[in-house]
Amino acid sequence: MHIVTSRHLRFMLIGLAATCVITPHPTYADVDLGRGNEGASTRQEGSTNGHTLQSRITFSGSTRGNTEASPKTVTPVDNWIPPACWYEPMTAEEFAASMEKAYDSVVNDPRQPGYAKAGQGQYREIYKDGKYKNYNLDEKNRGSWWVAAQDHSRLNESGAWACDELPFWVERGGTPLMKNTATPRILAELAYNRIQLPDTVVSLAPAHATKVNLPTWVWLDTAKFKEVSVTATLNAGGINIQAITTARPISLKLEPGTLDAKTFPPSGECVEDADGSIGERYSRGNANDTPPCGIEYFRSSIDGNFRLRAVLTWKITWKGTGDAGGNLPNGTFGKDQDIAVEEIQAINR
Repeated sequence: MHIVTSRHLRFMLIGLAATCVITPHPTYADVDLGRGNEGASTRQEGSTNGHTLQSRITFSGSTRGNTEASPKTVTPVDNWIPPACWYEPMTAEEFAASMEKAYDSVVNDPRQPGYAKAGQGQYREIYKDGKYKNYNLDEKNRGSWWVAAQDHSRLNESGAWACDELPFWVERGGTPLMKNTATPRILAELAYNRIQLPDTVVSLAPAHATKVNLPTWVWLDTAKFKEVSVTATLNAGGINIQAITTARPISLKLEPGTLDAKTFPPSGECVEDADGSIGERYSRGNANDTPPCGIEYFRSSIDGNFRLRAVLTWKITWKGTGDAGGNLPNGTFGKDQDIAVEEIQAINR
């Protein structure tokens, strides 16, 4: 993720000048927007790379990387999606330094066309000698700048460009009224999009190959499929807030990979038991029982396999600074796995 102080905001300079119309072209804003620092269990974004200041939100816990989408990311149900952009604060000193670096990178680059340099100059003028004076450095202890930031892995989505307000000043203690202003809930939603889930590979009995008309028991390994959480923290520009987003598996949907099969239960939806488990581990004493979660195939897979699809639903909750909290939309994550089905061989005596 990165703070949008150059490439994105140049697209909005049209009409800012009173004497001429600025029409910046996206190709001239060829600056390095940078990436965050990644660790084994913590992802932090808060360093500068000479052009823009990166987001100060940090993520820790069961979190994926910050530069690309993950195949193990939870998928929200319905049509809800976590925000791809938001507004967060910067100190006056940080904002001034970032703006000056962005300005220098354009006006001192001989490859940049004249209209790009003029547009960048007029943009800088707003905050240096225009609507604001010297980036409000004289008021640095009385407020902060709020700027748009984006999820770097989602720049191809229209939502990444929805935070189109130019940087604005907010007095200390004030709350911006913009949509997607960084609040504990927004942090929770951003953490939602960072949750790293375990592969949805279910345990089977028989384990390697089942038989036609023989119920196959299906369950989840409770040591692997348990609650996972991601904590998002923002401590910048006089704001110090946090949110913890937690995902807990609550049901498993089985799709046998062929119509010549039935599931247990008939809906194929195995729900969470009172002890938090889903499905029941097979034991020798269960040979004549019907599995609470399982599949029975009516024909063999010949020399190949059926593609069993297991889709796990996760309940998502969050809690944050100031006793905030609640539910976020459930999420799903599924994966296919091969299952061989063999004919039972009769023995002639």
